Amino acid sequence: MTRRGRSPAHAPPDADVRAGSAEDLLRRWIGLDAATIGSAAIERAVRSRMSALGVDSAESLLDRVRTEVAERDRLVEEVIVAESWFFRDRQVFDFVRSFVGTLAAIPGRLPVRILSAPCASGEEPYSVAMDLLDAGLPPTHFSIDAIDVSHAALDRAERARYSSNAFRNADTAFRDRWFRVESGSAVLDEAVRSRVHFSWANLLDDSFVADREPYDVIFCRNLLIYLTGDARRHVERVIDRLLRPDGLLVLGAAEPPIMQGDWIPAGGHSVFTLRRGVHAGLPLQATRTAAPPAAPPAGRPRRSRPADAPPAAPTAPFPDARPAVTADPAPEKPDEMRGLEQVLHDAGALANARRFAEAITLCETWQKSLGPAPELFFLMGMLHQSAGDADRAEACFHKTLYLDPGHEEALLSLALLASQRGDRRMAETYRQSAARALARKASP
Repeated sequence: MTRRGRSPAHAPPDADVRAGSAEDLLRRWIGLDAATIGSAAIERAVRSRMSALGVDSAESLLDRVRTEVAERDRLVEEVIVAESWFFRDRQVFDFVRSFVGTLAAIPGRLPVRILSAPCASGEEPYSVAMDLLDAGLPPTHFSIDAIDVSHAALDRAERARYSSNAFRNADTAFRDRWFRVESGSAVLDEAVRSRVHFSWANLLDDSFVADREPYDVIFCRNLLIYLTGDARRHVERVIDRLLRPDGLLVLGAAEPPIMQGDWIPAGGHSVFTLRRGVHAGLPLQATRTAAPPAAPPAGRPRRSRPADAPPAAPTAPFPDARPAVTADPAPEKPDEMRGLEQVLHDAGALANARRFAEAITLCETWQKSLGPAPELFFLMGMLHQSAGDADRAEACFHKTLYLDPGHEEALLSLALLASQRGDRRMAETYRQSAARALARKASP
């Protein structure tokens, strides 16, 4: 989900827009770092609400915002716009499907619990539900909760009516299986809708985790990059409390380095999933070959498996499952014939085992023979970033953009690096470029 300012709205020309006060309120309510979207976006949101209410000063608006929950929510919804589409980053859903299939094969583990937070207009949790149903998992074997701070986004999610903008992937066969056309919109089948439970919630509210059972999978994609440092730490604590010891955390491309706890990569190239630094014995690697186990850092003993973690279980198909439609595994090739896909796969497996230096060496070696490729440079950037080498990471992200100027993940990664070194101007420039790249991709 991306968050960005809406188009300017008309307000009285002499309106006194005190964006700073609104920024403070938004920071306290939803943890928003105003620098990530720019003060101008917040000013536009304030002007829009002033115009809608017919007030001529920002302070009058903010007085109502402070005392009226409904008006607070409307201001929040002016600032954030939930944008997503079905099966965004298909490889992520492939990995999660394999992970959930493993859990579903463990006696006593059902139903597998999944959380999408924030969920935007429902495309992400509905994608998970469709994928699991297509794979043959019985509906009673999983449950999906989805939350967001936007009432408008939740209303759209519960209506489950979508325009062509929500179907941006090349493979849209799922649309024929699960949607019907009605008055120009694609309406989702009730069999999928019934598997997702939507509710309003704020991850910064401590009451959100009260009496809530832990989850096996948590999607929290492209939220942390818009939060203040304090809000990020709070969200990480909430995730840590909500995720089972052997659970899977799914983040956006630029977000794994933000996490401060004991997290390790759980997936291969471009999956951006994490699990705790606890080895529960589950076969989490969803690639063609298993990665070697990660060695504990020097001087630090390996943790034992927690008492409530399940025993090791073989990867098994879902009961009575229809085989997923996937490409045939690539045949083994001599080194001189090795293709880009295989290199990315092998480097991802090494990264999953935290063997970052070996993964980087592999990428650098094959880059010389394969030639420049944005996918390879982006992966190298993520590897350098994970290894703590910000300078080399930045260089690789710039090479990615030289080959693919619209690579929004590289732009967001550069924004994060600029923010970490205190260069807010460059961070804002990169974020704006990423927003434009996403907008171009969203255009029909």
